Amino acid sequence: MTYILGLNAFHADAAACLVKDGELIAAVEEERFRRIKHWGGFPGDSIRYCLAEAGISLGDVDHVAVNSDNRANRWRKLVHVLTSGVSPGYVLGRLRQRGERADIAGNLKRDLPEQDFRGAVHAVEHHLCHLASAFLVSPYDEAVAVSVDGFGDFSSAAWGLGKGGNLQVDGRVFFPHSLGVFYEAMTQFIGFPHYGDEYKVMGLAPYGEPRYVEQMKQIVRLKDDGSFALDLRYFRHASGEGANYSVKEGIPSGGRLWSDSLTELLGPARDPAAPLEDRHRDIARSAQVTYENAFFNLLGALHRRYGTDAVVLAGGCAYNSVANGKILERSPFKKLYVQSAGGDAGGAIGAAFATWQKVAGSAAKRHFVMDHAYWGPSATPDQIASAIAARRVDFDSAGCTIERVGDEAVLCRRTAQAISEGKVIGWFQGRLEWGPRALGNRSILGDPRRADMKDILNLKIKRRESFRPFAPSILRDAVPDWFETDGDVPFMMQVFKIRAEKRGEIPAVTHVDGTGRLQTVTWAANPRYARLIESFRDLTGVPIVLNTSFNENEPVVCKPEEAIDCFLRTKMDVLVLGDTFIER
Repeated sequence: MTYILGLNAFHADAAACLVKDGELIAAVEEERFRRIKHWGGFPGDSIRYCLAEAGISLGDVDHVAVNSDNRANRWRKLVHVLTSGVSPGYVLGRLRQRGERADIAGNLKRDLPEQDFRGAVHAVEHHLCHLASAFLVSPYDEAVAVSVDGFGDFSSAAWGLGKGGNLQVDGRVFFPHSLGVFYEAMTQFIGFPHYGDEYKVMGLAPYGEPRYVEQMKQIVRLKDDGSFALDLRYFRHASGEGANYSVKEGIPSGGRLWSDSLTELLGPARDPAAPLEDRHRDIARSAQVTYENAFFNLLGALHRRYGTDAVVLAGGCAYNSVANGKILERSPFKKLYVQSAGGDAGGAIGAAFATWQKVAGSAAKRHFVMDHAYWGPSATPDQIASAIAARRVDFDSAGCTIERVGDEAVLCRRTAQAISEGKVIGWFQGRLEWGPRALGNRSILGDPRRADMKDILNLKIKRRESFRPFAPSILRDAVPDWFETDGDVPFMMQVFKIRAEKRGEIPAVTHVDGTGRLQTVTWAANPRYARLIESFRDLTGVPIVLNTSFNENEPVVCKPEEAIDCFLRTKMDVLVLGDTFIER
Protein backbone atom coordinates (compact mmCIF):
# COMPACT_ATOMS: atom_id res chain seq x y z
CA MET A 1 0.00 0.00 0.00
CA THR A 2 1.44 3.36 -1.08
CA TYR A 3 0.21 6.78 0.02
CA ILE A 4 1.30 9.89 -1.87
CA LEU A 5 0.52 13.38 -0.63
CA GLY A 6 0.40 15.93 -3.47
CA LEU A 7 0.94 19.63 -2.69
CA ASN A 8 0.68 23.06 -4.24
CA ALA A 9 2.55 25.14 -1.68
CA PHE A 10 3.74 28.73 -1.35
CA HIS A 11 1.83 29.75 -4.43
CA ALA A 12 -1.68 30.96 -5.11
CA ASP A 13 -4.39 28.32 -4.68
CA ALA A 14 -2.37 26.27 -2.21
CA ALA A 15 -3.85 22.79 -1.99
CA ALA A 16 -3.31 19.20 -0.97
CA CYS A 17 -4.50 15.84 -2.20
CA LEU A 18 -3.97 12.23 -1.15
CA VAL A 19 -3.51 9.33 -3.55
CA LYS A 20 -3.60 5.71 -2.41
CA ASP A 21 -2.28 3.10 -4.84
CA GLY A 22 -3.19 5.26 -7.82
CA GLU A 23 -6.64 6.24 -6.49
CA LEU A 24 -7.56 9.76 -5.41
CA ILE A 25 -8.88 9.77 -1.84
CA ALA A 26 -9.23 13.46 -1.03
CA ALA A 27 -8.38 16.90 -2.41
CA VAL A 28 -9.06 20.43 -1.20
CA GLU A 29 -7.77 24.00 -1.58
CA GLU A 30 -6.42 25.72 1.51
CA GLU A 31 -8.56 28.84 0.89
CA ARG A 32 -11.63 26.89 1.99
CA PHE A 33 -10.21 26.66 5.50
CA ARG A 34 -8.39 29.99 5.70
CA ARG A 35 -11.34 31.92 4.18
CA ILE A 36 -9.02 34.04 2.00
CA LYS A 37 -9.43 33.72 -1.78
CA HIS A 38 -6.49 32.10 -3.58
CA TRP A 39 -4.64 31.62 -0.28
CA GLY A 40 -1.02 30.89 -1.12
CA GLY A 41 1.01 29.65 1.86
CA PHE A 42 1.66 26.15 3.14
CA PRO A 43 -1.54 24.04 2.98
CA GLY A 44 -1.39 22.63 6.50
CA ASP A 45 -5.15 22.46 7.05
CA SER A 46 -5.65 20.80 3.68
CA ILE A 47 -3.05 18.18 4.61
CA ARG A 48 -4.78 17.50 7.93
CA TYR A 49 -8.10 17.03 6.15
CA CYS A 50 -6.66 14.61 3.58
CA LEU A 51 -5.00 12.50 6.25
CA ALA A 52 -8.16 12.46 8.38
CA GLU A 53 -10.31 11.50 5.41
CA ALA A 54 -8.08 8.47 4.82
CA GLY A 55 -7.81 7.67 8.53
CA ILE A 56 -4.01 7.82 8.51
CA SER A 57 -1.22 9.98 9.92
CA LEU A 58 1.68 11.70 8.22
CA GLY A 59 3.83 8.78 9.30
CA ASP A 60 1.85 6.53 6.95
CA VAL A 61 2.64 8.70 3.92
CA ASP A 62 5.34 7.22 1.71
CA HIS A 63 5.90 10.17 -0.61
CA VAL A 64 5.20 13.88 -0.73
CA ALA A 65 5.09 15.36 -4.23
CA VAL A 66 5.22 19.10 -4.90
CA ASN A 67 4.25 20.76 -8.18
CA SER A 68 7.42 22.78 -8.55
CA ASP A 69 11.06 21.94 -9.16
CA ASN A 70 13.57 24.71 -8.53
CA ARG A 71 16.13 22.81 -10.65
CA ALA A 72 14.01 22.88 -13.80
CA ASN A 73 15.35 24.98 -16.66
CA ARG A 74 18.09 26.36 -14.38
CA TRP A 75 20.42 27.32 -17.22
CA ARG A 76 17.70 29.28 -18.99
CA LYS A 77 16.98 31.08 -15.74
CA LEU A 78 20.64 31.97 -15.28
CA VAL A 79 21.05 33.23 -18.84
CA HIS A 80 17.92 35.35 -18.49
CA VAL A 81 19.10 36.90 -15.23
CA LEU A 82 22.48 37.75 -16.75
CA THR A 83 21.17 39.19 -20.03
CA SER A 84 17.81 40.82 -19.30
CA GLY A 85 18.58 43.41 -16.66
CA VAL A 86 16.49 41.70 -14.01
CA SER A 87 16.18 43.79 -10.87
CA PRO A 88 18.04 42.58 -7.73
CA GLY A 89 14.81 42.80 -5.73
CA TYR A 90 13.08 40.42 -8.07
CA VAL A 91 15.95 37.92 -7.88
CA LEU A 92 15.97 38.06 -4.07
CA GLY A 93 12.22 37.55 -3.96
CA ARG A 94 12.42 34.50 -6.18
CA LEU A 95 15.24 33.08 -4.07
CA ARG A 96 13.11 33.45 -0.92
CA GLN A 97 10.25 31.61 -2.61
CA ARG A 98 12.68 28.94 -3.77
CA GLY A 99 13.87 28.40 -0.21
CA GLU A 100 10.32 28.00 1.09
CA ARG A 101 9.39 25.49 -1.58
CA ALA A 102 12.61 23.51 -1.11
CA ASP A 103 12.04 22.93 2.61
CA ILE A 104 8.85 20.89 2.40
CA ALA A 105 10.00 18.43 5.08
CA GLY A 106 10.77 21.34 7.41
CA ASN A 107 7.37 22.90 6.78
CA LEU A 108 5.63 19.60 7.49
CA LYS A 109 7.47 19.35 10.79
CA ARG A 110 6.63 22.92 11.75
CA ASP A 111 2.98 22.76 10.68
CA LEU A 112 2.21 19.24 11.89
CA PRO A 113 4.61 18.85 14.84
CA GLU A 114 2.53 16.08 16.36
CA GLN A 115 3.15 13.85 13.32
CA ASP A 116 6.40 12.41 12.00
CA PHE A 117 7.02 12.22 8.26
CA ARG A 118 9.61 9.60 7.29
CA GLY A 119 9.00 9.35 3.54
CA ALA A 120 10.60 10.92 0.48
CA VAL A 121 9.94 14.37 -1.00
CA HIS A 122 9.68 14.74 -4.80
CA ALA A 123 9.91 18.04 -6.64
CA VAL A 124 8.03 17.70 -9.93
CA GLU A 125 8.40 20.27 -12.70
CA HIS A 126 5.42 22.62 -12.85
CA HIS A 127 4.13 21.93 -16.34
CA LEU A 128 4.72 18.20 -16.08
CA CYS A 129 2.36 18.38 -13.10
CA HIS A 130 -0.23 20.22 -15.18
CA LEU A 131 0.03 17.67 -17.99
CA ALA A 132 -0.17 14.78 -15.52
CA SER A 133 -3.18 16.33 -13.78
CA ALA A 134 -4.97 16.36 -17.12
CA PHE A 135 -3.96 13.03 -18.68
CA LEU A 136 -3.35 10.62 -15.80
CA VAL A 137 -6.89 11.11 -14.40
CA SER A 138 -8.60 11.33 -17.81
CA PRO A 139 -10.78 8.60 -19.39
CA TYR A 140 -8.43 8.29 -22.41
CA ASP A 141 -5.71 5.72 -22.98
CA GLU A 142 -4.09 8.05 -25.51
CA ALA A 143 -4.37 11.82 -25.75
CA VAL A 144 -2.45 14.99 -26.52
CA ALA A 145 -1.82 16.81 -23.26
CA VAL A 146 -1.57 20.62 -23.29
CA SER A 147 -0.72 23.03 -20.48
CA VAL A 148 -0.93 26.81 -20.87
CA ASP A 149 -0.65 29.30 -18.00
CA GLY A 150 1.19 32.41 -16.82
CA PHE A 151 4.45 30.69 -16.07
CA GLY A 152 5.93 28.18 -13.66
CA ASP A 153 9.44 26.79 -13.42
CA PHE A 154 10.36 29.24 -16.19
CA SER A 155 7.97 27.96 -18.84
CA SER A 156 4.48 29.10 -19.80
CA ALA A 157 3.24 26.21 -21.91
CA ALA A 158 4.03 22.58 -22.52
CA TRP A 159 2.65 19.72 -24.55
CA GLY A 160 3.20 16.08 -25.22
CA LEU A 161 1.59 12.71 -25.76
CA GLY A 162 0.04 10.58 -23.06
CA LYS A 163 -0.25 6.87 -23.79
CA GLY A 164 -1.23 4.30 -21.21
CA GLY A 165 0.72 5.16 -18.07
CA ASN A 166 3.39 7.11 -19.94
CA LEU A 167 3.47 10.83 -20.46
CA GLN A 168 6.17 12.47 -22.54
CA VAL A 169 6.81 16.23 -22.74
CA ASP A 170 7.81 17.16 -26.28
CA GLY A 171 7.67 20.93 -26.39
CA ARG A 172 7.53 24.10 -24.31
CA VAL A 173 7.22 27.85 -24.53
CA PHE A 174 9.62 29.51 -22.12
CA PHE A 175 9.50 32.68 -20.03
CA PRO A 176 8.96 35.56 -20.80
CA HIS A 177 6.59 34.54 -23.63
CA SER A 178 3.21 33.62 -22.20
CA LEU A 179 -0.43 33.61 -23.24
CA GLY A 180 -1.37 33.68 -19.57
CA VAL A 181 0.69 36.83 -19.03
CA PHE A 182 -0.90 38.40 -22.11
CA TYR A 183 -4.42 37.71 -20.82
CA GLU A 184 -3.59 38.87 -17.29
CA ALA A 185 -1.99 42.06 -18.63
CA MET A 186 -5.13 42.81 -20.64
CA THR A 187 -7.23 42.08 -17.56
CA GLN A 188 -5.26 44.66 -15.60
CA PHE A 189 -5.43 47.13 -18.50
CA ILE A 190 -9.23 46.94 -18.57
CA GLY A 191 -9.29 47.79 -14.86
CA PHE A 192 -9.59 44.43 -13.11
CA PRO A 193 -6.46 44.43 -10.96
CA HIS A 194 -6.96 41.58 -8.50
CA TYR A 195 -5.36 38.17 -8.73
CA GLY A 196 -7.66 35.81 -10.62
CA ASP A 197 -9.84 38.49 -12.30
CA GLU A 198 -9.39 37.02 -15.81
CA TYR A 199 -12.85 35.44 -15.73
CA LYS A 200 -14.29 38.97 -15.73
CA VAL A 201 -12.74 39.59 -19.14
CA MET A 202 -14.38 36.42 -20.46
CA GLY A 203 -17.75 37.62 -19.15
CA LEU A 204 -17.29 41.12 -20.55
CA ALA A 205 -15.99 40.10 -23.99
CA PRO A 206 -19.35 39.23 -25.63
CA TYR A 207 -20.55 42.79 -25.01
CA GLY A 208 -17.83 44.20 -27.27
CA GLU A 209 -16.54 43.99 -30.83
CA PRO A 210 -13.09 42.70 -31.88
CA ARG A 211 -11.92 46.15 -33.02
CA TYR A 212 -8.39 45.80 -31.66
CA VAL A 213 -7.45 42.38 -33.03
CA GLU A 214 -5.12 43.82 -35.66
CA GLN A 215 -3.28 45.85 -33.02
CA MET A 216 -3.01 42.78 -30.81
CA LYS A 217 -1.38 40.83 -33.63
CA GLN A 218 1.60 43.04 -32.84
CA ILE A 219 1.50 41.87 -29.22
CA VAL A 220 1.10 38.11 -29.72
CA ARG A 221 2.87 36.60 -32.71
CA LEU A 222 1.96 33.12 -33.87
CA LYS A 223 4.44 30.61 -35.26
CA ASP A 224 3.99 27.78 -37.74
CA ASP A 225 4.89 25.15 -35.15
CA GLY A 226 1.95 26.26 -32.97
CA SER A 227 4.02 28.20 -30.47
CA PHE A 228 3.81 31.94 -29.87
CA ALA A 229 5.91 34.91 -28.83
CA LEU A 230 5.13 38.22 -27.13
CA ASP A 231 6.40 41.57 -28.30
CA LEU A 232 8.06 42.43 -25.01
CA ARG A 233 7.85 46.17 -25.64
CA TYR A 234 4.28 45.99 -24.34
CA PHE A 235 5.11 44.19 -21.08
CA ARG A 236 7.12 44.75 -17.90
CA HIS A 237 7.59 41.22 -16.59
CA ALA A 238 10.71 40.18 -18.50
CA SER A 239 12.94 42.36 -16.32
CA GLY A 240 11.10 41.36 -13.17
CA GLU A 241 9.56 44.82 -12.86
CA GLY A 242 6.03 43.62 -13.48
CA ALA A 243 6.56 40.05 -12.33
CA ASN A 244 7.07 40.83 -8.67
CA TYR A 245 4.60 38.18 -7.68
CA SER A 246 4.45 37.74 -3.92
CA VAL A 247 2.42 36.05 -1.23
CA LYS A 248 2.02 38.05 1.98
CA GLU A 249 0.11 36.44 4.84
CA GLY A 250 -1.29 33.99 2.33
CA ILE A 251 -2.61 36.66 -0.06
CA PRO A 252 -1.12 36.50 -3.58
CA SER A 253 -0.48 39.66 -5.58
CA GLY A 254 1.57 40.81 -8.52
CA GLY A 255 2.77 43.96 -10.18
CA ARG A 256 1.51 45.73 -13.28
CA LEU A 257 2.37 43.60 -16.27
CA TRP A 258 1.70 46.00 -19.14
CA SER A 259 4.08 48.79 -20.21
CA ASP A 260 3.31 52.34 -21.25
CA SER A 261 3.75 51.26 -24.87
CA LEU A 262 0.40 49.50 -24.61
CA THR A 263 -1.36 52.85 -24.08
CA GLU A 264 0.19 54.10 -27.31
CA LEU A 265 -1.33 51.11 -29.08
CA LEU A 266 -4.75 50.85 -27.38
CA GLY A 267 -5.30 54.19 -25.69
CA PRO A 268 -5.41 54.88 -21.94
CA ALA A 269 -5.97 52.07 -19.46
CA ARG A 270 -9.18 52.07 -17.45
CA ASP A 271 -9.06 53.18 -13.83
CA PRO A 272 -10.73 50.42 -11.76
CA ALA A 273 -13.11 52.98 -10.27
CA ALA A 274 -14.18 54.40 -13.64
CA PRO A 275 -17.26 53.14 -15.50
CA LEU A 276 -16.89 50.59 -18.26
CA GLU A 277 -17.07 52.05 -21.76
CA ASP A 278 -17.56 50.48 -25.18
CA ARG A 279 -13.81 50.73 -25.80
CA HIS A 280 -13.11 48.56 -22.75
CA ARG A 281 -15.64 46.00 -23.92
CA ASP A 282 -13.99 45.98 -27.35
CA ILE A 283 -10.55 45.46 -25.82
CA ALA A 284 -11.94 42.54 -23.78
CA ARG A 285 -13.46 40.97 -26.91
CA SER A 286 -10.23 41.50 -28.85
CA ALA A 287 -8.15 39.96 -26.08
CA GLN A 288 -10.40 36.88 -26.05
CA VAL A 289 -10.22 36.55 -29.84
CA THR A 290 -6.43 36.96 -29.76
CA TYR A 291 -6.11 34.28 -27.09
CA GLU A 292 -8.34 31.92 -29.07
CA ASN A 293 -6.38 32.48 -32.28
CA ALA A 294 -3.13 31.56 -30.51
CA PHE A 295 -4.72 28.64 -28.69
CA PHE A 296 -6.22 27.10 -31.80
CA ASN A 297 -3.04 27.67 -33.75
CA LEU A 298 -1.31 25.53 -31.11
CA LEU A 299 -4.00 22.84 -31.10
CA GLY A 300 -3.97 22.61 -34.89
CA ALA A 301 -0.20 22.12 -34.95
CA LEU A 302 -0.39 19.47 -32.23
CA HIS A 303 -3.07 17.50 -34.02
CA ARG A 304 -0.98 17.51 -37.20
CA ARG A 305 1.99 16.27 -35.17
CA TYR A 306 0.32 13.48 -33.19
CA GLY A 307 -2.78 12.58 -35.18
CA THR A 308 -4.80 11.41 -32.15
CA ASP A 309 -8.40 12.56 -31.63
CA ALA A 310 -8.34 13.29 -27.88
CA VAL A 311 -6.91 16.32 -26.12
CA VAL A 312 -6.65 17.04 -22.38
CA LEU A 313 -6.03 20.49 -20.91
CA ALA A 314 -4.57 21.98 -17.74
CA GLY A 315 -2.86 25.15 -16.58
CA GLY A 316 -4.61 28.35 -15.60
CA CYS A 317 -5.71 29.00 -19.18
CA ALA A 318 -7.73 25.77 -19.06
CA TYR A 319 -10.30 27.87 -17.18
CA ASN A 320 -11.01 29.75 -20.41
CA SER A 321 -14.29 27.93 -20.82
CA VAL A 322 -15.28 30.08 -23.81
CA ALA A 323 -12.31 28.82 -25.83
CA ASN A 324 -12.78 25.28 -24.49
CA GLY A 325 -16.34 25.24 -25.78
CA LYS A 326 -15.09 25.84 -29.34
CA ILE A 327 -12.43 23.12 -29.43
CA LEU A 328 -14.55 20.50 -31.14
CA GLU A 329 -15.66 22.94 -33.85
CA ARG A 330 -12.44 24.94 -34.37
CA SER A 331 -9.85 22.17 -34.05
CA PRO A 332 -9.55 18.66 -35.49
CA PHE A 333 -9.85 17.08 -32.03
CA LYS A 334 -12.98 15.03 -31.38
CA LYS A 335 -12.68 14.43 -27.61
CA LEU A 336 -11.82 16.77 -24.73
CA TYR A 337 -11.16 16.38 -21.02
CA VAL A 338 -10.52 19.17 -18.50
CA GLN A 339 -10.52 18.21 -14.83
CA SER A 340 -12.23 20.42 -12.26
CA ALA A 341 -9.05 22.10 -10.93
CA GLY A 342 -7.08 22.87 -14.06
CA GLY A 343 -5.00 25.63 -12.42
CA ASP A 344 -2.20 25.49 -9.89
CA ALA A 345 -4.29 23.75 -7.22
CA GLY A 346 -4.73 20.89 -9.67
CA GLY A 347 -0.96 20.66 -9.95
CA ALA A 348 -1.05 18.92 -6.57
CA ILE A 349 -2.90 16.04 -8.21
CA GLY A 350 -0.52 16.08 -11.15
CA ALA A 351 2.48 15.89 -8.82
CA ALA A 352 0.94 12.97 -6.91
CA PHE A 353 -0.02 10.93 -9.97
CA ALA A 354 3.26 11.62 -11.79
CA THR A 355 5.09 10.39 -8.69
CA TRP A 356 2.86 7.32 -8.47
CA GLN A 357 3.75 6.42 -12.06
CA LYS A 358 7.43 6.88 -11.20
CA VAL A 359 7.64 4.93 -7.94
CA ALA A 360 5.17 2.14 -8.72
CA GLY A 361 6.71 1.24 -12.08
CA SER A 362 4.97 -1.67 -13.76
CA ALA A 363 2.41 -1.81 -10.95
CA ALA A 364 1.17 1.69 -11.83
CA LYS A 365 -1.51 0.60 -14.26
CA ARG A 366 -3.99 3.40 -14.87
CA HIS A 367 -7.41 2.63 -13.47
CA PHE A 368 -8.60 5.85 -11.87
CA VAL A 369 -10.72 8.39 -13.76
CA MET A 370 -11.76 11.67 -12.18
CA ASP A 371 -15.40 11.77 -13.28
CA HIS A 372 -16.64 13.96 -10.44
CA ALA A 373 -15.29 16.79 -8.29
CA TYR A 374 -16.52 15.83 -4.82
CA TRP A 375 -13.26 15.24 -2.96
CA GLY A 376 -13.44 17.76 -0.11
CA PRO A 377 -14.85 17.77 3.44
CA SER A 378 -18.41 16.83 4.27
CA ALA A 379 -20.54 17.33 7.38
CA THR A 380 -22.34 14.63 9.38
CA PRO A 381 -26.00 15.04 10.39
CA ASP A 382 -24.85 15.58 13.98
CA GLN A 383 -22.43 18.34 12.89
CA ILE A 384 -25.20 20.03 10.92
CA ALA A 385 -27.60 19.76 13.86
CA SER A 386 -25.03 21.20 16.23
CA ALA A 387 -24.29 24.12 13.89
CA ILE A 388 -28.01 24.90 13.61
CA ALA A 389 -28.50 24.70 17.38
CA ALA A 390 -25.64 27.15 17.96
CA ARG A 391 -27.43 29.77 15.82
CA ARG A 392 -30.99 29.02 16.90
CA VAL A 393 -31.48 32.48 18.41
CA ASP A 394 -30.38 34.10 15.13
CA PHE A 395 -32.71 31.87 13.12
CA ASP A 396 -35.60 32.79 15.41
CA SER A 397 -34.81 36.49 15.10
CA ALA A 398 -34.85 36.15 11.30
CA GLY A 399 -38.28 34.46 11.46
CA CYS A 400 -36.99 31.16 10.09
CA THR A 401 -38.76 27.81 10.18
CA ILE A 402 -36.52 24.76 10.55
CA GLU A 403 -37.63 21.28 9.52
CA ARG A 404 -35.77 18.04 8.99
CA VAL A 405 -37.04 16.21 5.90
CA GLY A 406 -35.85 12.61 5.95
CA ASP A 407 -37.33 11.60 2.58
CA GLU A 408 -34.96 12.72 -0.20
CA ALA A 409 -37.69 12.82 -2.82
CA VAL A 410 -39.83 15.08 -0.63
CA LEU A 411 -36.83 17.31 0.17
CA CYS A 412 -36.02 17.74 -3.52
CA ARG A 413 -39.64 18.41 -4.53
CA ARG A 414 -39.97 21.02 -1.79
CA THR A 415 -36.72 22.71 -2.84
CA ALA A 416 -37.73 22.61 -6.50
CA GLN A 417 -41.06 24.21 -5.61
CA ALA A 418 -39.26 27.01 -3.77
CA ILE A 419 -36.99 27.58 -6.81
CA SER A 420 -40.03 27.70 -9.11
CA GLU A 421 -41.53 30.41 -6.86
CA GLY A 422 -38.52 32.65 -7.45
CA LYS A 423 -36.82 31.97 -4.13
CA VAL A 424 -33.02 31.91 -3.76
CA ILE A 425 -31.73 28.65 -2.30
CA GLY A 426 -28.52 27.89 -0.42
CA TRP A 427 -27.80 24.22 -1.16
CA PHE A 428 -25.24 22.47 1.10
CA GLN A 429 -24.78 18.73 0.49
CA GLY A 430 -22.16 15.97 0.65
CA ARG A 431 -18.48 16.55 0.00
CA LEU A 432 -17.05 19.91 -1.02
CA GLU A 433 -16.13 20.41 -4.67
CA TRP A 434 -12.49 20.29 -5.82
CA GLY A 435 -11.68 23.33 -7.94
CA PRO A 436 -13.22 26.78 -8.25
CA ARG A 437 -16.67 25.76 -9.50
CA ALA A 438 -19.69 25.05 -7.33
CA LEU A 439 -21.11 21.87 -8.83
CA GLY A 440 -24.20 21.15 -6.82
CA ASN A 441 -22.85 20.51 -3.33
CA ARG A 442 -21.97 24.08 -2.27
CA SER A 443 -24.28 26.03 -4.57
CA ILE A 444 -26.76 28.88 -4.59
CA LEU A 445 -29.68 27.94 -6.84
CA GLY A 446 -32.33 29.95 -8.65
CA ASP A 447 -34.97 29.76 -11.35
CA PRO A 448 -33.40 30.01 -14.84
CA ARG A 449 -36.76 31.07 -16.33
CA ARG A 450 -36.82 34.41 -14.52
CA ALA A 451 -35.27 37.25 -16.50
CA ASP A 452 -34.81 39.19 -13.27
CA MET A 453 -33.01 36.39 -11.40
CA LYS A 454 -29.56 37.85 -12.17
CA ASP A 455 -30.57 41.14 -10.57
CA ILE A 456 -32.17 39.33 -7.64
CA LEU A 457 -29.01 37.35 -6.95
CA ASN A 458 -26.77 40.39 -7.25
CA LEU A 459 -29.07 42.40 -4.96
CA LYS A 460 -29.55 39.69 -2.35
CA ILE A 461 -26.20 37.96 -2.24
CA LYS A 462 -23.45 38.21 -4.85
CA ARG A 463 -23.04 41.98 -5.28
CA ARG A 464 -20.93 41.47 -8.39
CA GLU A 465 -20.66 43.08 -11.83
CA SER A 466 -23.91 42.95 -13.80
CA PHE A 467 -22.20 41.70 -16.98
CA ARG A 468 -21.11 38.42 -15.41
CA PRO A 469 -23.31 35.45 -16.34
CA PHE A 470 -24.76 32.73 -14.15
CA ALA A 471 -24.44 29.08 -15.09
CA PRO A 472 -27.01 26.40 -15.95
CA SER A 473 -26.89 22.96 -14.34
CA ILE A 474 -28.67 20.58 -16.70
CA LEU A 475 -29.56 16.90 -16.65
CA ARG A 476 -27.12 15.17 -18.99
CA ASP A 477 -29.75 13.56 -21.20
CA ALA A 478 -31.37 16.92 -21.87
CA VAL A 479 -28.27 18.66 -23.26
CA PRO A 480 -28.98 18.17 -27.01
CA ASP A 481 -32.53 19.51 -26.57
CA TRP A 482 -31.31 22.78 -25.07
CA PHE A 483 -27.79 23.33 -26.47
CA GLU A 484 -26.42 23.35 -30.02
CA THR A 485 -23.58 21.04 -28.95
CA ASP A 486 -23.91 17.74 -27.13
CA GLY A 487 -21.29 16.52 -24.68
CA ASP A 488 -20.27 15.75 -21.12
CA VAL A 489 -19.33 18.90 -19.19
CA PRO A 490 -19.30 17.73 -15.55
CA PHE A 491 -16.93 20.44 -14.31
CA MET A 492 -18.47 23.53 -15.94
CA MET A 493 -15.36 24.01 -18.10
CA GLN A 494 -17.01 24.66 -21.48
CA VAL A 495 -19.37 27.27 -22.86
CA PHE A 496 -21.90 26.13 -25.47
CA LYS A 497 -24.47 27.95 -27.58
CA ILE A 498 -27.99 27.59 -26.25
CA ARG A 499 -30.51 26.73 -28.96
CA ALA A 500 -32.06 29.91 -30.28
CA GLU A 501 -35.61 28.71 -29.67
CA LYS A 502 -34.77 27.89 -26.03
CA ARG A 503 -33.03 31.11 -24.98
CA GLY A 504 -36.25 32.90 -24.13
CA GLU A 505 -37.23 30.07 -21.77
CA ILE A 506 -34.05 30.35 -19.65
CA PRO A 507 -32.99 34.02 -19.76
CA ALA A 508 -31.30 33.95 -16.35
CA VAL A 509 -28.60 31.55 -17.60
CA THR A 510 -28.36 32.81 -21.18
CA HIS A 511 -25.45 35.20 -21.72
CA VAL A 512 -25.69 38.18 -24.05
CA ASP A 513 -24.20 36.11 -26.91
CA GLY A 514 -26.69 33.26 -26.45
CA THR A 515 -24.30 30.97 -24.59
CA GLY A 516 -24.22 29.18 -21.26
CA ARG A 517 -21.34 27.74 -19.23
CA LEU A 518 -23.12 24.52 -18.50
CA GLN A 519 -22.64 21.75 -15.97
CA THR A 520 -23.99 18.37 -17.01
CA VAL A 521 -25.44 16.46 -14.06
CA THR A 522 -25.71 12.68 -13.88
CA TRP A 523 -27.33 10.37 -11.38
CA ALA A 524 -24.07 8.46 -11.02
CA ALA A 525 -21.99 11.50 -10.01
CA ASN A 526 -24.52 13.40 -7.85
CA PRO A 527 -27.84 11.60 -7.37
CA ARG A 528 -29.36 14.14 -4.97
CA TYR A 529 -28.61 17.09 -7.25
CA ALA A 530 -29.95 15.14 -10.23
CA ARG A 531 -33.12 14.36 -8.30
CA LEU A 532 -33.55 18.04 -7.46
CA ILE A 533 -33.22 19.10 -11.12
CA GLU A 534 -35.57 16.29 -12.16
CA SER A 535 -38.10 17.56 -9.60
CA PHE A 536 -37.79 21.07 -11.04
CA ARG A 537 -38.28 19.64 -14.55
CA ASP A 538 -41.42 17.80 -13.43
CA LEU A 539 -42.82 21.07 -12.05
CA THR A 540 -41.81 23.38 -14.89
CA GLY A 541 -40.82 21.36 -17.94
CA VAL A 542 -37.28 22.81 -17.70
CA PRO A 543 -34.47 20.32 -16.75
CA ILE A 544 -32.16 23.16 -15.66
CA VAL A 545 -31.49 25.20 -12.54
CA LEU A 546 -29.37 28.32 -12.19
CA ASN A 547 -26.22 27.46 -10.23
CA THR A 548 -23.70 29.85 -8.71
CA SER A 549 -21.18 29.36 -5.94
CA PHE A 550 -22.31 29.41 -2.30
CA ASN A 551 -20.40 32.48 -1.12
CA GLU A 552 -20.48 36.24 -0.82
CA ASN A 553 -17.15 37.73 -1.97
CA GLU A 554 -15.28 35.00 -0.11
CA PRO A 555 -14.17 31.43 -0.82
CA VAL A 556 -16.97 28.93 -1.33
CA VAL A 557 -18.40 27.81 2.01
CA CYS A 558 -16.83 24.67 3.41
CA LYS A 559 -18.52 24.03 6.75
CA PRO A 560 -22.19 24.22 7.78
CA GLU A 561 -21.32 27.12 10.09
CA GLU A 562 -20.12 29.14 7.08
CA ALA A 563 -23.25 28.26 5.10
CA ILE A 564 -25.44 29.41 7.99
CA ASP A 565 -23.49 32.63 8.38
CA CYS A 566 -23.78 33.41 4.65
CA PHE A 567 -27.51 32.66 4.72
CA LEU A 568 -28.20 34.88 7.72
CA ARG A 569 -26.15 37.90 6.58
CA THR A 570 -27.64 37.90 3.07
CA LYS A 571 -31.20 37.85 1.79
CA MET A 572 -31.27 34.21 0.79
CA ASP A 573 -34.76 32.74 1.15
CA VAL A 574 -34.06 29.08 1.85
CA LEU A 575 -31.13 27.09 3.22
CA VAL A 576 -31.01 23.33 2.68
CA LEU A 577 -28.34 21.82 4.94
CA GLY A 578 -28.24 18.11 4.27
CA ASP A 579 -31.74 16.94 5.15
CA THR A 580 -32.71 20.14 6.98
CA PHE A 581 -34.93 22.70 5.24
CA ILE A 582 -34.67 26.23 6.66
CA GLU A 583 -36.89 29.02 5.31
CA ARG A 584 -37.30 32.66 6.25
